[in-house]
Amino acid sequence: MRGAKSAKWVVGAVIVALAATACGGDNKDDKSTGSGKAGGTFSLGISEPVAIDPYNSQESEGILVTDNLFTGLYEPTADGKVIPALATSKTVSDDGKTWTFKIKSGTKFTNGEPVNAEAFIRGWTRVAAKASASDVAYHLGGIDGFDALQAGTATTLSGLSAPDENTIQVKLSAPDFEFDVKTTHTAFSPVPKVAGAAKNQAYNDAPIGNGPFKMSGKWEHNKAITLVRNDDYGLTKAKLDTVKIAILNSASAANLEYQGFQSGQFDWARMPTPQLTAAKAKYSAQGEWIQENTNGMNYLLPITDNGPMKDAKARQAVSYAIDRDAIIAGVFQGMQTKSTTILPPAFADVYQKDLCATCIKQDKEKAKTLAAEGGLKPGTEIHIGFNTGGGHEEWVQAVVQQLKDVLGLNVKMDAKPFKELLAAQQAPGATGAYRFAWGADYPTPDNFLYPLLDSKSINKDEAGKVTGDNRGRYNNPAFDTILAQARATKDSAARNTLYKQAEKVAMDDQALIPLWNRTQLRLANTKKWSNIKMDFHEDPNLAEISAK
Repeated sequence: MRGAKSAKWVVGAVIVALAATACGGDNKDDKSTGSGKAGGTFSLGISEPVAIDPYNSQESEGILVTDNLFTGLYEPTADGKVIPALATSKTVSDDGKTWTFKIKSGTKFTNGEPVNAEAFIRGWTRVAAKASASDVAYHLGGIDGFDALQAGTATTLSGLSAPDENTIQVKLSAPDFEFDVKTTHTAFSPVPKVAGAAKNQAYNDAPIGNGPFKMSGKWEHNKAITLVRNDDYGLTKAKLDTVKIAILNSASAANLEYQGFQSGQFDWARMPTPQLTAAKAKYSAQGEWIQENTNGMNYLLPITDNGPMKDAKARQAVSYAIDRDAIIAGVFQGMQTKSTTILPPAFADVYQKDLCATCIKQDKEKAKTLAAEGGLKPGTEIHIGFNTGGGHEEWVQAVVQQLKDVLGLNVKMDAKPFKELLAAQQAPGATGAYRFAWGADYPTPDNFLYPLLDSKSINKDEAGKVTGDNRGRYNNPAFDTILAQARATKDSAARNTLYKQAEKVAMDDQALIPLWNRTQLRLANTKKWSNIKMDFHEDPNLAEISAK
C-alpha cells in the first residue's frame, strides 16, 4: 500500500501536521447482523483519496472506502491472518502454478447482477488492461497473459478461466504458493458488467460493489463520501446504518479530526502531536485511546540507476550520516522507533533486527569514507523530494542539515504536492532521493520485497516512466532469483528463510534507506460504539462496529 500522504510531528513549539497513511471476520453464510445493536451513523474524516474504484485504489484513504464496498475471495484480519470471504475452497497444483477457487453461490452486486466467476475475471482483467494505467495492476502480474494485456496485444488474461459459474481457475506464469494471500487486495475485487472500462467516471465516483456497504450518492470530491449498509450483503451484514466520511484539507486534517472528535462530530480520529500527551491522559482513562505498532515502514528512496545515489557506497554514506536517534528525539518527540530493516517488525517470523548496519548509529567517519569511495564529493548536488502539506518539512530539514554537516553535500529540498511527488519519482531521469513510506497490502514479506525491489516492478513504459512501485529502479538479478525461489517454495519456514536472504541482498546494496517504523495512534468513540478496532490497513473496522 502506497505510503501515507501526511505525517504530524512537533519541533519545540512548532506545530506540524501528523501522519496519515497509505479486514477480518469468518466466512459466514447467514445474512443476520449477528450480536450487537444495529443502527446509527458513524462519522470520521479523511484526506481526499486517489481512487475508490478497485482498479486503482491504493492508499489507506481509498482502501477504507473500497474495502467496504467490495468483497473478494479472502480478507486479512487485523493481526495478519488470511481468512475466507467469498472463497469456499482453494486448491493449488504441486508446481504452484495453477490455483482453483470455488466461490460462494447466490451473492449479488447491489444492482442485482450476480457475483460469479465471470465477475471476478472481469474485475481482474479490468485492472490489468493497458488502458487502465493502474498503479496497482502489478499485484496481478503473476497471472499468465498479464504482460500481453499490459502491452496492449491482448484483451483478456489468458491465465483466467471459469470451468463453471462458481469456479475460478488461475494459471500463473511462475510458481507462487502465496497467490491466495495476494487476492486479499482490493485489486482482486469482482465488478459488475456496468463497471465498464476503468476510465468510467460515473463508476469511478459511485462504484457498485458487493460489500457490506454501498454508496449513498456519489463521491463529492474534496467534500464527502457517504456509505449505507448493504442489506442484501451475501455474508454477515454490517450493523451501522450509515458511515459519513468528511474529506478534509490534508494540510490541517489532524487538527480537524481531533477537533471533530472533541466536539462529537467524529467517532474516530488522529490528533496533532502537541496534543498527544494530554489526549492520551484524557482518553486512555476513558477507554478511547488506540495505540498500535503497525506493518508500515518509512524510508528514504534512493534512485539507484541515475545520479549521485547510483553507487551503493554513496547510499550507505547517506544512511550512515543520518542521526535517526536525534531526529526521533528532537523532531518526533520519541513517538517513533528507529528502523534497521526493510521488512517491518510485524513480520516476526522474518524480522532481522539491525540488518541495516548503516542504520544502527550515525557514524560520521564511515559516512565520509564511503562517500569518497562512492563519488559523493563535498559540494555534490543532491535533491531530496517530499510532499508538501503533510508535515514532513521538519524531519526532511533535519536530514538535509545532517547531510550538509557530515558530508558537505549541496542538498536541495524539493517540495511538491503529493501527486506531483509520485509523478517525480516515476519520471524518466529521476535522481536523488525521496521521502517514501509503505504499508503492507496483504500479510506477507513478498508485499514489501516484490513491489519495492524486484526488477519486474520497475515496469517502465515506452517513454521510460516507471509505472510499478520499484521507484528506486533497484535491479539485482540475485535478489530477483531468490525472491522467485521463495514464491516457488511450498513450505512456509523454507520460504521465510529465502525472504530473509533476499532482504539481506537488498540491504547489503542499500536499495532502500530505512528511517523509522510506524506506530499509529487513534481516538475511538467507545462510549457510543462497541467493537471499534484498527483493521489491517490502519482504518476503523466499519463492518464490525455496533451501537451500544
